Amino acid sequence: MTTQAEKAAQFEALHKAQDAFVIPNPWDIGSARLLALAGFKALATSSAGYAFSRGLPDNAVGRAQMMVHLAEIAGATDLPVSADLENGFGDAPEDCAETIRQAAQAGVVGGSIEDATGRADEPIYPFEAAVERVRAAVEAARAQPFPFTLTARAENYLAGRADLDDTIRRLQAYQQAGADVLYAPGLKTREEIAAVVGALERPVNVLMGLQGVLLSFDELRAMGVRRVSVGGSLARAALGAFLRAAHEIRDQGTFTYTKDAASGNELNEFFATAERKWPTPR
Repeated sequence: MTTQAEKAAQFEALHKAQDAFVIPNPWDIGSARLLALAGFKALATSSAGYAFSRGLPDNAVGRAQMMVHLAEIAGATDLPVSADLENGFGDAPEDCAETIRQAAQAGVVGGSIEDATGRADEPIYPFEAAVERVRAAVEAARAQPFPFTLTARAENYLAGRADLDDTIRRLQAYQQAGADVLYAPGLKTREEIAAVVGALERPVNVLMGLQGVLLSFDELRAMGVRRVSVGGSLARAALGAFLRAAHEIRDQGTFTYTKDAASGNELNEFFATAERKWPTPR
């Protein structure tokens, strides 16, 4: 097995390379192993995807259980794994720092801290508090015995605050605080993405897989995006197929959904050997 230090070096190198890469988001061990077999170079966990797999809404999994999940995903593959660490599981900068330390102990080599509070009355942390939280997370990341890649997330757009100027201001401050990657999930237009990329010096992650966002990897790469993730969309795609199949069985009494189902023999073969690989994607 590849060591954590080796995975960390591989992940750091991906961000320093000139080309962009896709970092898909598995939600359990099986999906992580299939994505690794598909030839992707790194993986990122999905808090939403994992929560759904446990029958919970997003942001309802506590830190202790999330660390168990991170250890499972990191141990399932030789690929570098970055973790969706939500808001650090607490308001205080010390909470963010402790979450980074625990994530590193769980085996991941990177992670993201977002500036969303999880509270409807005040969905985004005040600017100074948000910067202090990122700064504490960066300090904890730098204290690790390997290069832990810290991603700072500005959540305005997902919180219903489509304020591009404030989003850029926050990302610039997170960059100044030492974040390695900047990320504003929910950007929808070419113009918004270009503005964010142009305002920052460090790698920018862009989320694809949201409804209404149809830019391709090649288009994003041409715009200067360095990393593309898909969040919970792979888990939602799988659950969407499951729900359609369940409705067909219940409402129509038919089973035509099986024509699009994966072959049991093929899945057995995938999981039985590490030698078989899909055609290598980007």
